[in-house]
Amino acid sequence: MSSSAPLRVIQWATGAVGGRALRSVITRPEFELAGVLVYDRDKVGRDAGELVGLGPVGLACTDDAERMLATEADCVLHMPLPASYFGGDPGTDAETICALLASGKNVVTTTGFVYPRAYGPGLVDRLEKACARGGTSLHGTGINPGFMSDLLPLALTGLSDRLDHIFVRECSDYRGHPSPHIAADLMGFGREPDDYSTSVRPFRAFQRALFGESVQLVAAALGVPLDEVEETDEYLLATEDFDIAAGEVRKGTICASRWVFTGLARGRPFITVECVYKADGRRVPQWGDLGFTMHVQGRPGMAVTIDDMTQGLAGAAAHAVNSIAAVCAAPPGIRTILDLPLATGRGAVRLA
Repeated sequence: MSSSAPLRVIQWATGAVGGRALRSVITRPEFELAGVLVYDRDKVGRDAGELVGLGPVGLACTDDAERMLATEADCVLHMPLPASYFGGDPGTDAETICALLASGKNVVTTTGFVYPRAYGPGLVDRLEKACARGGTSLHGTGINPGFMSDLLPLALTGLSDRLDHIFVRECSDYRGHPSPHIAADLMGFGREPDDYSTSVRPFRAFQRALFGESVQLVAAALGVPLDEVEETDEYLLATEDFDIAAGEVRKGTICASRWVFTGLARGRPFITVECVYKADGRRVPQWGDLGFTMHVQGRPGMAVTIDDMTQGLAGAAAHAVNSIAAVCAAPPGIRTILDLPLATGRGAVRLA
């Protein structure tokens, strides 16, 4: 481990992903916790260590964003639920991120920004100007975790001498997810079919933005101009009543959804990302098994399967934390996975 001074990190939000990231920042010697921004009033004033089940670290959580903007730090782990989750303007997240960048802090975010160029030159210009003012860099890692739909497929294509189609599939189980807001309000589990489309509208916008970014990033990296990114979604109804951690799913209500994002090139699919979300994978056999699958059709044809990532949120948090050092060392500007060295778990190695 390097003997250089630890990187000062601010944890911005401490939800399902942010809490795991905060724990890593506290326990890894290459980092120094500089501040913690929380949204829940019940967390304000609590010791950051005790908030994530560790001993006290002598630093209290705050909901004062201006105070965090004024705090000296090398990097901010920006991990709130995206504004589009709530049907809000995605530009709200950009405004916060620009303020952080302009204040002299590098930013690693899970709210999107995997490939900001997907939104056109206006957003790119705002972000680049903020980076220039602060001498800082921005990196979006995705939340699902993001590398499953962009970094890993791209790595596989390095073994190809002909590419026909890339297929990525994620199938996740939400039976243990504790948040009714996520499971019911956003995913729509337990909702009646009549109000499903209304209840998931904010989530639909978020999905379209996040996975659309990944599809366009992969295509851009491979030099393939896309005609458009198509999106379809459908749902299944429960055949019996059952309980999940976030509440009850009654017979006849939504128990699973399937989203497909397809990047079309010259009128045919070039990259397809399929996302399946199940309230309880044991009770919903349709749409395949849990886990992650990638197929590269071409020469040679390749397939990779990860049977089940039981700690997907932990993976999303770790991916962001493991990107901090590279982002801090990068030249100012937007830095995607195409611009940074491979994020590894070097600081997470435990030999004892």
